[in-house]
Amino acid sequence: MALIATVPSVVFKTRVRDESIGRPNPFRWQDRTTEELFAGKRVVVFSLPGAFTPTCSTSHLPPYEELYKEFQALGVDSVICISVNDAFVMYQWGKQQGAENVFLLPDGNGEFTRKMGMLVDKSNLGFGMRSWRYSMVVNDGKIEKMFIEPGLDDNCPSDPFEVSDADTMLKYLKSV
Repeated sequence: MALIATVPSVVFKTRVRDESIGRPNPFRWQDRTTEELFAGKRVVVFSLPGAFTPTCSTSHLPPYEELYKEFQALGVDSVICISVNDAFVMYQWGKQQGAENVFLLPDGNGEFTRKMGMLVDKSNLGFGMRSWRYSMVVNDGKIEKMFIEPGLDDNCPSDPFEVSDADTMLKYLKSV
């Protein structure tokens, strides 16, 4: 698979808290662009198949959250978790996980994931189209380093989690 050199240009549909709304659910839609998220910044991104799923909830997100300050100390401006879930699911998952440092970015339509070449069919699990697990360092919109789990394929019978983890990313950042 040929890797792309820069992150694709897309618009993410997010929800943000806005107290001026004054309702019990004070959130509004806010578009976030890849340019806004990555231009002039060094960002660690990891992508996973789905919020609330076992490996994603117990082994993938929590270590990135726990190691956030170490990532910052190594010159990382932000850590972003992308999943092909909608903004409502990502918000509730973040609350349930206690995610305060990692930005949970919904790719509800899978557009970013598709343009990254990481959209896979997981219909064998009843998931439909989801992201393959990977992580990357994005430096001013350019992909500096990418870790892709082995076996990238539709309806893969396994869910490899060997190289997109926080420890592998931290080891890479310490080596450069």
